[in-house]
Amino acid sequence: MAYPYVTDAINDLLGTDIHLPIATFGALVAIAIFTAIRFMRLEVERLASLGTLKLNGLQPKNLVTDLAFVTTLSGIAGAKLFDAIEQPQRLFNEPLEVIFSTGGFSIYGGLILGCVAGIIFVKRKSIAILPMLDAVAPALSLGYAIGRLGCQFSGDGDWGKPAAMELKPQWLPEWLWAQTYPNNVVQVDIPPPGVYPTPLYEAVAALLIFIILWQLRYTLKITGQLFACYLLLSSSARLLVEFIRINHHYEVFGLYLSQAQIIAVVLMAAGVAVLFKLNKHP
Repeated sequence: MAYPYVTDAINDLLGTDIHLPIATFGALVAIAIFTAIRFMRLEVERLASLGTLKLNGLQPKNLVTDLAFVTTLSGIAGAKLFDAIEQPQRLFNEPLEVIFSTGGFSIYGGLILGCVAGIIFVKRKSIAILPMLDAVAPALSLGYAIGRLGCQFSGDGDWGKPAAMELKPQWLPEWLWAQTYPNNVVQVDIPPPGVYPTPLYEAVAALLIFIILWQLRYTLKITGQLFACYLLLSSSARLLVEFIRINHHYEVFGLYLSQAQIIAVVLMAAGVAVLFKLNKHP
């Protein structure tokens, strides 16, 4: 069952009849942002106390809040921009619908533009970039996990291909393999048995990556390694999930890859290259 509005879930659970215009996706994105800010601030404070991150007299709370504001706005713009690039014909025919629709966000568009804006902001504050990237890496993954739950519960159309039920393991519950998302926010009828609930898979993967990164921050000794691990792990997860999603594909050296997969391969290579360089020249 999909819940376009928060009160839809409340009514389903409690049998009430409340109607408030609070979108489920927007509410969970807001929770994701504030949760990410909280964990980012914890890590900034920890690295500052160790002397790894020098804040030049800035207060961690103010720095993180301002950085989150800049990267969030830039990330939203980047997410819409990259999504529009993937559908040029629709952008030409219905530009306002594409630009101002509540759906259609590219996570990599948001990540790339948000990171660029964040790096510019940090440089202007005369703060070292690598330790700050390490500080935000776990928070990025946790925020993404919560945001993907917004996609899952609202049914925003970001689901996968029709599920191949003959491949389902016997021990796996059917709702983890296929869902029809009744009452979804994009009002699409999905015939049984349903489609792969890819937002749920991504949320679980991102949460596991957050747990891994949250532990690695104590063991990795070279600044920049944690963010490189984030790039490698998160991009690997996105590369794999794209194989069971419906997206436009491009031919690259004889392979047919989606925009997200192409960017994921580039970021994976970047993560490996950074790890190799840091290990050789810390």
